[in-house]
Amino acid sequence: MQSQLFQPDVYVTPKWYIFKETELGKVHSSLPWDELAKCLPKENIGPGAPRWFDARGMFALMFLKSYLNISDEKLIERFNTDWALQLFCGKLLADNEKVKDKSILTRIRTYMAENTDLEAVQGVLIDHWKRDMSNTHVLQMDATCYESYIRFPTDVKLLWESCEWVFEKQLYRWCRILGFKRPRSKYIHQKRRQMDYERKRKKTHKEGTRRKKALLYLLDKGIKQLQQVLDASSSPLLTEQERVYLKTVRKVLKQQKFLMTHPANELKNRIVSLPKPYVRPIVRGKENKRVEFGMKVHMLQVDGICLIDKMSFNAFNESTRLKTSVLKHKNRFNQLHQLGADRIYATNANRTFCTSKKIFTCFPKKGPKPHSKQEHQLSSLIANQRATVMEGSFGTHKTAYGLTKVKVKGEKREKLYVFFAVMTANAVKISKRRQQDEAPPLLVAA
Repeated sequence: MQSQLFQPDVYVTPKWYIFKETELGKVHSSLPWDELAKCLPKENIGPGAPRWFDARGMFALMFLKSYLNISDEKLIERFNTDWALQLFCGKLLADNEKVKDKSILTRIRTYMAENTDLEAVQGVLIDHWKRDMSNTHVLQMDATCYESYIRFPTDVKLLWESCEWVFEKQLYRWCRILGFKRPRSKYIHQKRRQMDYERKRKKTHKEGTRRKKALLYLLDKGIKQLQQVLDASSSPLLTEQERVYLKTVRKVLKQQKFLMTHPANELKNRIVSLPKPYVRPIVRGKENKRVEFGMKVHMLQVDGICLIDKMSFNAFNESTRLKTSVLKHKNRFNQLHQLGADRIYATNANRTFCTSKKIFTCFPKKGPKPHSKQEHQLSSLIANQRATVMEGSFGTHKTAYGLTKVKVKGEKREKLYVFFAVMTANAVKISKRRQQDEAPPLLVAA
């Protein structure tokens, strides 16, 4: 039996009216589904495009993933048994029908990452939410880091993982398949030495340096032996994904050799994870966590609604984004009178720009003239708003919408995941505001 796709004349089932009154139904009502569907090509276009869901259904699954904050497998299980989730996606299953493909969310995420302009999607959502936003003349901005799910990187761990992949997953496997004799190496001996090293609770710098030198020699030899086996075969042995992985291992070897004779700050684009080679160390300078490994996001906030200005896995100075952010805000909301940001934005160039645009900021005033009493109160109000509401929204994204550690793999897919988590948090805020506006006034006894 074919599944029942919702059309305007089908919204007459009693389930739909019950769904509209739920919290999830309110979130559903706060999203412009027709406009969002136009941001994605038809689902039958392109290789690997999912066939179960249309464009609207794919957007809905991305919002549900962040809203429920559960794994892909659990989300599909709930979708098969919960008609509220099916109504949210606009696809009501028949009684004897269920989605059996557990990897469908991965394929949908890959398809959307390749075919979706996130800036255009954000524009559609903000245009739809404008009527629910009041203080649009105030702009807050700050940067945060959404960490990727990787083990804490060290040079010894990275080199040993590279050696394991080269010898056990590639060299020894292909020698066994092709019937070649294993080339001589110290891999088994170094494996025992590595286990002894990992058992130690305290590892000195001298021991770490000794391990790195031994692993560098072993990895260099293993890559050369693997290349000889690959050249001896008449047909290509590695898949496209394995060739990319081998290229990453070669780059790790080159970078680690460089670090043996140069300081770490001279190395650019340092790889810290083999499965996620695009992740870079982001120096944040926090007391409890000086370095974070993930995506740095420059965030704007207008009336409590977060807008993404820039997402990058490479570190950048957020103070250079002030002028661009102000222009984006004016193009979207047509007015800007007050700006809140921390002290890193208070450069001379940014101060001059804000003064020329007649924008009042919370920056500490320079020169002999102090703030007047009214200016001091307004500056403190803007700074407190940024430090509480905006910083609090970052914590909400990480704890409630799955951004504590991003487990999705792939640079574009991670950006898509973070984007929908932030937009889902916005949709929940908008739905709550609309509920408050629609609530009847309380009667006060005379």
